[in-house]
Amino acid sequence: MKQNIIILATASVLLYPALSHQAVAQQASPPAASAFVTEQPANEWLAHVFIGADVLNAAGENVGDIRDLIFDRTGRISTVVLGVGGFLGMGEKHVAVPFTALTYTVGRDNARIISIALSMDDLKRAPAFKAIEKTRMDTVKDKAVEIKDQAIKKIDDMKSAPAK
Repeated sequence: MKQNIIILATASVLLYPALSHQAVAQQASPPAASAFVTEQPANEWLAHVFIGADVLNAAGENVGDIRDLIFDRTGRISTVVLGVGGFLGMGEKHVAVPFTALTYTVGRDNARIISIALSMDDLKRAPAFKAIEKTRMDTVKDKAVEIKDQAIKKIDDMKSAPAK
C-alpha cells in the first residue's frame, strides 16, 4: 500500500510539468488580429489631444480649456471639466459641463474647433467642480501644502519662543 502511494506521488510529480505546460500553451495562444485596433479612426480624437484644447463661445472668444474628462462605466465621456479664468493656471476655476453641451467642428486646415453656448460670465458664475478622485499630482500638491503649513507653524513657534 505504501509503495503504491509512493509510485502514484512520483507519477504525479513527473506528469505535472507536462500537463501544466500544455495548459499554459493552450492559454498563451495569440488573440485574433481583430482584437486590436491598428489605427486611430479618422472621426475620433486622442484624449491627450482633446485635453488642453481651447473652448470658444458663440462669438469665437476663448472662454477656457478642457482640463479633464469624466467617463461613465460604459466608457463613454459623460462630462467635460473646463478650466475657466485665471492666468497660467493661477486663479483658474474648474467648471464641469455635460459632454453634449460642447459642439465639435472642423475649421480651416482641419483645425478642430470646440465651442460652448455659454459666455465667460456664465462660466465664471457657474459652481466650481470638485473631483472625488485624486491624481498622484493632487496628492503631491496636498502634501506640499501640508509641509509648507508645518514649516510656517515651526517658524512662528521659533519666533515666539523666549530667547535663551
